[in-house]
Amino acid sequence: MSDLNALTLAGARDKLVAKEITSVELTEACLAAIEGSDSLNAFVHKTPEIALDQARAADQRLAKGSQQDPAPALCGLPLGIKDLFCTKGVPSQAASAILKGFKPEYESTVSQNLLDAGAVMLGKLNMDEFAMGSSNETSVYGDTVNPWKVDDRRLTPGGSSGGSAGAVAADLCLAATGTDTGGSIRQPAAFTGTVGIKPTYGRCSRWGIVAFASSLDQAGPITKSVRDAAIMLEAMCGHDPKDSTSSELPVPNFEALLTGDIRGQKIGIPKEYRMDGMPDEIEALWRDGAAKLADAGAEMVDISLPHTKYALPAYYVIAPAEASSNLARYDGVRYGHRATLDAGDGITEMYEKTRAEGFGAEVQRRVMVGTYVLSAGFYDAYYNRARKVRALIKQDFDTVFAAGVDAILAPTTPSAAFGLGEMQNADPLQMYLNDVFTVTVNLAGLPGVSVPAGLDAQGLPLGLQLIGRPWEEGDLLNCALALERAVGFSQKPNKWW
Repeated sequence: MSDLNALTLAGARDKLVAKEITSVELTEACLAAIEGSDSLNAFVHKTPEIALDQARAADQRLAKGSQQDPAPALCGLPLGIKDLFCTKGVPSQAASAILKGFKPEYESTVSQNLLDAGAVMLGKLNMDEFAMGSSNETSVYGDTVNPWKVDDRRLTPGGSSGGSAGAVAADLCLAATGTDTGGSIRQPAAFTGTVGIKPTYGRCSRWGIVAFASSLDQAGPITKSVRDAAIMLEAMCGHDPKDSTSSELPVPNFEALLTGDIRGQKIGIPKEYRMDGMPDEIEALWRDGAAKLADAGAEMVDISLPHTKYALPAYYVIAPAEASSNLARYDGVRYGHRATLDAGDGITEMYEKTRAEGFGAEVQRRVMVGTYVLSAGFYDAYYNRARKVRALIKQDFDTVFAAGVDAILAPTTPSAAFGLGEMQNADPLQMYLNDVFTVTVNLAGLPGVSVPAGLDAQGLPLGLQLIGRPWEEGDLLNCALALERAVGFSQKPNKWW
């Protein structure tokens, strides 16, 4: 059974409980797949010894399991961890040269929750540097390559969680962690034919996750199915006293809420998401998805989110502002990279040289933008104004949900995956437009899930996004399950690596 790595979390869990397979066998299948996948560049820090030790411990736990004392939810299931999560004793670089050699002495709350649930860690996954990017081309480790291939080009898996999405799509792991600041779980999921959910802000602890924009960042899973997303998300969530923004609301059993029955639910179609120049394929996919949800018994209603047009500029003021503040700590004094200094250099020169050498071009760009919008004379004109726009965007969603809408359907991305390098010489704003459908969800702190919904004319996956009420991830995932069943997407990339 060498194809065990192709199992879903739910499928593998059932086989483990039934004693049909062992966690060691499952883990070895994933490790073998990882070893043969270097051309994808998804795994950047491999931890086979740790994985096998955890798998052996999981097998012992499963052997002892009983109805009175069942094994935990993810017991023995091999996962990949995005390089943004601090993992004890394992390099955690956020794909940046400035954190080279950093091995934390602690575990992030989310990765600890997964380990406590019995998960096996296969290693750390590639990403855009400090999660800043939409194509996984800003990483110090080099580009991650999308396992989907339709011609001679190497395609992007999306970003920033490109390594996570690519690894799941290529069956290198059963599922993976990601983070979403402006679409960094949902956009790569759409580009790779996987499922990605960003939960409500505060549902998952941010403690031990390298910060990009603290009021926007949220962890979530990238998986092979909606059911898997429900299983893994529940394990990741929970109150954490170490994170002041962590919610004390109880975490429901998301999997138990999956019925697929959405009869009587109201699904909103926002008119503002019909952008000028939207490809016909995306428009058709959206229309078809709405028709399928209607066939499943949902009521489709046209809605208005009038401040959507301001979301992208507001996001690209707020996110860089918070990034410039968060990244001030990387100065070469305490940990990570420190530049070699010339005689006579003082502390200012050390800061300047260290940060110039340690940060890549995109991170430098965003830090400079962020420092500018926070500076005296510009704070009110840019940052404060963006915060006011953010409040209006949240108000738009509140109004729609108060009117009885249960979820909102929209495209996840404005296109399918594009070729690596195709946008590098373009205006950076062209790359930022990849986030046009996703940033509103982060600005409003809402849950959003991307579900693979079809292929474009070239044969590349496209995703549809469902946006839910705050703290109602269970209902949102149930709606996503209905969409997943109606669409019936089952295609996988052809193995070429």
